[in-house]
Amino acid sequence: METQDRNELAKPHSPFSSSGKTENKMVERNITLVEEFILLGFSDMPNLQGFLFGFFLVIYVSILLGNGLIIALAKVAPALQTPMYFFLGNFSFLEICYTSVTLPRMLSDLWTQKRNITLLACATQLFFFLILAGSECLLLAVMAYDRYVAICRPLYYPLIMNHRICIGLVIGSWLAAIPAVIWQIYQIFSLPFCGSKILNHIFCDTLPLLMVACGNTSVIEFTVYGGVALYIMLPFILIIRFYVKIIATIVKLPSAIGRFKAFSTCTAHLTVVFLFYGSAIIGYSRPKSNATGIDKVLSLFYTIVTPMFNPIIYSLRNKDVIAAFRKLVSK
Repeated sequence: METQDRNELAKPHSPFSSSGKTENKMVERNITLVEEFILLGFSDMPNLQGFLFGFFLVIYVSILLGNGLIIALAKVAPALQTPMYFFLGNFSFLEICYTSVTLPRMLSDLWTQKRNITLLACATQLFFFLILAGSECLLLAVMAYDRYVAICRPLYYPLIMNHRICIGLVIGSWLAAIPAVIWQIYQIFSLPFCGSKILNHIFCDTLPLLMVACGNTSVIEFTVYGGVALYIMLPFILIIRFYVKIIATIVKLPSAIGRFKAFSTCTAHLTVVFLFYGSAIIGYSRPKSNATGIDKVLSLFYTIVTPMFNPIIYSLRNKDVIAAFRKLVSK
């Protein structure tokens, strides 16, 4: 009997035995039972919380008012009833939605000092953020295509950029990213989260989540970089290609006034493109192991700075917008 007892104790527990199953369930429960994350945000600057709240509140209000004004002008001003301003109005609406996904939550965290966010709220925020970010990339490419047709193929412009085509391009920009985002969200939140629940970021984003995930995340990282290539790099390359052809056409124009007018319609869009794409490409091309506080600064550029400067850039550089605003004010 004693020998038999020793043999039983010496036997390794099979993972398929009842005790093994219990242990595995306990380990699995400890790993996957994550109900919330903590967004660090700007908690490393405790003395500036009030100032940062006021600063970002002013920025958010200016984004709402500035982009709202662009939408109103593009809708009611007769001089702005063209495809270019139709796209600009939709882009401004997209900027409002895009900013509203992250900035109100950041303001709430700064005001209440409660930085916890539930798993569902985090997934929802990331879902809408990725869809709107992808839509913005595609819509910027559509706006570049509009300028290309207007300058390089002016005789065919009314035919190519008719109202039905414009609506189709806008709807396509809004919907194209949805399938890829749904798949990416499913992959990320199917992972078990373990260790630290702290996300060193200002909102729920892909790379900070992968940093606190357990197991092998290389496949998901590959899909993330694939999404970057498809929805950021490819539209950016198309924009550069359009503008190379635009510049080549502009320099051949015989009139200096014509060249200046053509350039003036492009510079505002190019400024927004480089502000948005520059920070987004740098931020999402960095490997997760190199993620530092600089990612917060980069994310501020493509989530806040670009939407804030969009109305200013288009208003100050565009005589049609200024004239339409003056008419609207004088009524």
